[in-house]
Amino acid sequence: MGDRIRRHGTRHKARRRSVDLLFEAEARGIGPAELARERRSYAAEDDTIKTVNEFTMSLLEGVGANGDRIDDTIASYLEGWRLERLPAVDRAILRLAVWELFYTDVPPVVAVDEAVELAKQLSTDESPAFINGVLGRVVVVAPQVRAAAAAVPASEQDRPETGGPEGERADAGPGTEEPDARPGQG
Repeated sequence: MGDRIRRHGTRHKARRRSVDLLFEAEARGIGPAELARERRSYAAEDDTIKTVNEFTMSLLEGVGANGDRIDDTIASYLEGWRLERLPAVDRAILRLAVWELFYTDVPPVVAVDEAVELAKQLSTDESPAFINGVLGRVVVVAPQVRAAAAAVPASEQDRPETGGPEGERADAGPGTEEPDARPGQG
């Protein structure tokens, strides 16, 4: 094997496509799932346009359906930054990673590693470390959010204004947990 040859599998490529589409959706002011459906429609009419695969579609639908909670969570862990001041590609990467941390069974180390790798490919030299730092703090509360989501009936999960049956927020903010200071988390 060679020195540091990294082959990217289908899921990595789907995540990268998701980041591209999240970036575009934000720039156009439309929902990510709406953009993905639009792309699928175009691809059905024109075989030169790449369709949106099922995994990418599920990522975009998940981020879109939980966007406010995801953005609130990211914003609460930014130290000295405001979400809207981050590079748009970094916002897209963070949104995707936080959704995976909170709402999927992807191992946290995989979600963080993928986000850092995407930042290396798509963003500034400082972005991988920045994204790793933010996600290193978010990952601490991810098990609580996953457990709370599993305990809430599906009909209640679709109510973003409450986050649950009693209006409780499952995602604890900063100060409720010790920050994850482990180096090399991603």
